[in-house]
Amino acid sequence: MKRAYFVTGTDTDAGKTLVSSALLLRARQQGWQTAAVKPVATGGLPHQGVLKNDDALQLQRQSTLPLDYALVNPVCLHDPIAPHIAAQEAGIALHAALLATACRRVLALGADFTLIEGAGGWRVPLNDRETLADLARLLGLPVILVVNMKLGCINHALLSCEAIAADGLPLAGWVANRAAPQMSRFEQNLASLDRLLPAPRLGMVPHLTPVSAEQAAPWLRLPD
Repeated sequence: MKRAYFVTGTDTDAGKTLVSSALLLRARQQGWQTAAVKPVATGGLPHQGVLKNDDALQLQRQSTLPLDYALVNPVCLHDPIAPHIAAQEAGIALHAALLATACRRVLALGADFTLIEGAGGWRVPLNDRETLADLARLLGLPVILVVNMKLGCINHALLSCEAIAADGLPLAGWVANRAAPQMSRFEQNLASLDRLLPAPRLGMVPHLTPVSAEQAAPWLRLPD
């Protein structure tokens, strides 16, 4: 059975790429073909005259299909700022329909396990009318939510889940990511999330040093 998911986070730097890369690795370890797309990324750096984003490169490395970088990351912008602002400053128009077309090119390749990773959180703007949620709705994929375990994460996670449900998409699961080494009452917060979120937890990634898909993968399971 072919599986595809849209990965979002409770906020910027929630750990979406770490979790996505680790899930792709888990799928590879099961002998599945894997593929990934980062439709729009900011903070790109020049590689032989072409802007490339480190998050997208990590996803490319975990894809078993031989994907050209342009397929993995069709829109790469230089400044590490909100995508719609970076696009405006670069003279580029972001549209959910065009990004969905780019994602479908990879989905059409038919990998066993494909991830589409968003940028920031669920309501990150693409332009004056659309957000990344519009892209997710066009693709119609179940969603994996990465929760940045810090003070305020319960509110962020619940609001994200409410928005995902309001947009008519199922939540396939969520991942707790301990990006910071310390969080007061961590276990109590985790228990509250387990109780309140309307989907299974796919794992809890501890604070890692170094941070890598190989280190994170053992802490995760694939969605059912």
